Amino acid sequence: MEAELAALVHLAASTVVGAMATAGWESARRAMGELWRRVHPERADTVVAELEEARADVLAARERGDERAESELVGEWQTRLRRLLAADPELVPELRRIVDELRPVAEQAGPPAGGIRLTANASGRSRVTMAGRDVNITKG
Repeated sequence: MEAELAALVHLAASTVVGAMATAGWESARRAMGELWRRVHPERADTVVAELEEARADVLAARERGDERAESELVGEWQTRLRRLLAADPELVPELRRIVDELRPVAEQAGPPAGGIRLTANASGRSRVTMAGRDVNITKG
């Protein structure tokens, strides 16, 4: 479950940062503000203001083609979300809902910061091989 939670937090952070550069920004800002209000109502307005600053950073980074700056923002929001879920694990389903809602909008802005998103499901005796570049497979 730990790995699943880490994957959700990374996906959520990537999705929120990606949404910052789209018309879906307002939905992302509102959803994140609501999450923080549930756990830390005294910090919610500050977090929303920080989201707005991060949005300005994302827009500037994309204009410059600075993928590293955007990746750093994903890392920052990953840490914040992980801490928020540690304070209230019952937010996990809500965070999943937010990701499901925002992901189509965030994907309009291009691939998530920090690389390529690969998803696979395997069951039974199936195998999955995924890579961001060349793969050589020798079956013997």
